[in-house]
Amino acid sequence: MSIKYVATSKLPTPWGVFAMHGFEDETTGKEHVALTFGDLSGDSPVLGRIHSECLTGDALFSLRCDCGFQLQTAMQRIAETGRGFILYLRQEGRGIGLLNKIRAYELQDKGANTVEANEQLGFAADMRKYDMIAPMLAHLGISRVRLMTNNPRKVKAMQEVGMDVVERVPLQVGKNRYNEAYLKTKSDELGHMMTEVHFAGDHQD
Repeated sequence: MSIKYVATSKLPTPWGVFAMHGFEDETTGKEHVALTFGDLSGDSPVLGRIHSECLTGDALFSLRCDCGFQLQTAMQRIAETGRGFILYLRQEGRGIGLLNKIRAYELQDKGANTVEANEQLGFAADMRKYDMIAPMLAHLGISRVRLMTNNPRKVKAMQEVGMDVVERVPLQVGKNRYNEAYLKTKSDELGHMMTEVHFAGDHQD
């Protein structure tokens, strides 16, 4: 995989001014973004997140998933901490693309869960890849991380590219009546590490 750094600009947000770093996968043409906040130099671990694109949750405020809530909470926590990063990867719908994601949603509307819908369309439950993170992190000078995630695959992906994941920081936010079943499927079938407390409360209607 050939990941090329393109440019960096300021990104003012409700939580502070981040730096936005653009990268291009020269093999696929896909564009990825890294957001950074504060001084990331030094040996102390950096709070961060790998976040896969979710147009519906991140930009259209969907309550069907927890993605938008996780992205906003991660940005807020990073700003409050004073330093950190988010790798925003362009792999919509756990890697199946936007239109197939809408097809999967249609199947979910008819009763399938998120895993079953992907499989009915001929896809694996999770098609995402993380090989692009190594050159992105290398460019940012990051080697030790406190990773905000509930997904053990992301911890493993970080470790496989040589990152020292010193802590997994849970990111359990955004539960509401529209995504309860989705979150339970992520926990039961995809191995996401979410506590029963999360399923018992944290309602946002």
